[in-house]
Amino acid sequence: MEFKGKTLDVFQKEAIESIDKNHSCVVSASTGTGKTLIAEYIINKHLPEGNTIIYTAPIKALSNQKYKDFCEDYGKENVGLLTGDTSINHEGQILIMTTEIYRNMLLTNDPLIDRVSYVIFDEIHYINDIERGTVWEESIIFSPKHIRFLALSATIPNYREFADWIAHIKEHPVDTVFYGHRPVPLRHKVYDRRLGLCEIKDVQIDMLKEEEYSRAMEFSPRYNPGKKKKAQNKAKIHNMKPPYHLDVIKELEGKMPALYFCFSRKKTQDFAVELSKKQDFLNKEEAQKVLEVIRNHMTPEVAKMETTKVIRNTLPKGIGFHHSGMLPVLKTIVEELFGQGLIKILYTTETFSVGINMPAKAVVFNSLEKYDGINMRMLNAKEYFQIAGRAGRRGIDKEGLVIALINRRFTNLEKLHKISTVDDEPIISHFTLSINTALNLIDNFDENNQERVLKSNFDHYKRLKENKKAVHIMASFKNKIKLLKKLNYIKETDEVAVNEGAYVESNTKYMLTDKGRFAKYLYSNEIILTELFHLDFLNKISDIDLLILLASIVYEQRRLDYFMIKGTEKRYHRILKIIEGTVVGKELNKVSLKRMINFVTAWADGSSFTELMTYSNLAEGDIIRFFRRLIDTLTQLLHATEDKILKERLEGLIKLIDRDLVSSE
Repeated sequence: MEFKGKTLDVFQKEAIESIDKNHSCVVSASTGTGKTLIAEYIINKHLPEGNTIIYTAPIKALSNQKYKDFCEDYGKENVGLLTGDTSINHEGQILIMTTEIYRNMLLTNDPLIDRVSYVIFDEIHYINDIERGTVWEESIIFSPKHIRFLALSATIPNYREFADWIAHIKEHPVDTVFYGHRPVPLRHKVYDRRLGLCEIKDVQIDMLKEEEYSRAMEFSPRYNPGKKKKAQNKAKIHNMKPPYHLDVIKELEGKMPALYFCFSRKKTQDFAVELSKKQDFLNKEEAQKVLEVIRNHMTPEVAKMETTKVIRNTLPKGIGFHHSGMLPVLKTIVEELFGQGLIKILYTTETFSVGINMPAKAVVFNSLEKYDGINMRMLNAKEYFQIAGRAGRRGIDKEGLVIALINRRFTNLEKLHKISTVDDEPIISHFTLSINTALNLIDNFDENNQERVLKSNFDHYKRLKENKKAVHIMASFKNKIKLLKKLNYIKETDEVAVNEGAYVESNTKYMLTDKGRFAKYLYSNEIILTELFHLDFLNKISDIDLLILLASIVYEQRRLDYFMIKGTEKRYHRILKIIEGTVVGKELNKVSLKRMINFVTAWADGSSFTELMTYSNLAEGDIIRFFRRLIDTLTQLLHATEDKILKERLEGLIKLIDRDLVSSE
């Protein structure tokens, strides 16, 4: 069987047969095997019928790539892109969106959902994500029964159990397809300063004995047994040090393009600069092509940025870097050049590993340890293979080379052997109940159906199946109800609640108050935002002060963030006095408030982006992402209120900050 000029593999045929039966399908297949082709079959099948197909992706880079690809294949008029930052062609038949947007559409009973035939969940194993996994579960739980799913994932051992859960709660057939074979096999190696490049399977767990390391470190600069002996000892100590990126780059001759993964944005940039001073991988003609691509995307404002100046020096030498702190336009330039084969070594963070169709001949891990927001830990098998899977270009390479730099003093070699052998990380549930979900359950379902929905989560299903004690999700719901009653977001009622949306049920024990109806349209910081907009001081506070307050709520502080706070005291105390004695005053992070005053005021007053950079140490891309999140929050507030005066004010606040590089996103 052929599709789009390609002969389909057996697993692709099986998935297509499932789609032709109008079943849902869970596809668990190795990275780089062509899972996206199945999604494209759904689009080709349903587009002529006038149905809407939703494609959800976990990261923006993947969403942007799919939007570009689908526009080329199906016409720009048929494709839309909906994220917290962007809204393009909301009425398109093919809608690419974040899973969060899809989930929010379900809870607000968006009429568009009635037209949807299939939802494609790319990288469904993101359900394992502690912070965002609940969104994937809720997207499946709240979907109407007429919608079918295509869930695409890297290999997962419990794919059948996951499919059975969907079939159980949605009451329609869910087929499974598993394909563990890679068309381009991977060769896993490690790089060590003493051993050089060697196969992981050949590295012995006891390859470095403690006493050998101790003997090498005994030699000090004062010890001088002779020049020859001293040189030998110096070499020994050098070999005990962790390997450096320049060491392994020498081993990549004939194995480029290569992706060099770092779990530090700073290192991607520093390493690229360092290598560019020693190597030039492009000839004059190729360098000219690079400069032409840069010129085509460059604007005067972007050209002034420090990151731009750095990357303009490295790219003409075939060396790039890519991370989430960069301006979107710079990431676009890098992605375009890598796709054209004009970047030979790309230093990148793990965001480049998810779904983006830009494989390389080789992949290098600078380290097998990452900071997960709580601790430094070693990668698990799924994370390792997600990145390693970028190695090997189908139809070009006979194999993909994967190299891990190891620090013999700290690398757990036993675990390295294990994680590089097989991806055995199952899908697990991290379902948690948010204020927003609780409010929408109360508004859209009666008591019996509230319990049914809450007990539809994957963890509850697994525990019952395994005869284990289920976590009592209803206790969490009852605690939320107590809080919502206390804050006057809900009230008891004997009335029959009639809803016009997709989830018409019978009567409810509680109904939403005005505050509750406002909060149900907010998807984070629900309580503090609702309380802020139900205080009577709003007509006394200036637009800039209100914007500063909102920015303080949206801003997520990091340990090393710096903001210029000189001259903020007067405004800081004025705002504090206004919110004194309120829930907002109690819950607001005062450090965030102080940090936002000069930063937000400067941008709202019309400063250039270059000037704004002097007010903090945030990277260019982080600044843009922050203001886009603030705009998204203002948009949610617009939908939440029915007050025309407040709507006009919120629209005015959006106009103050949605400009120049912030709006060019």
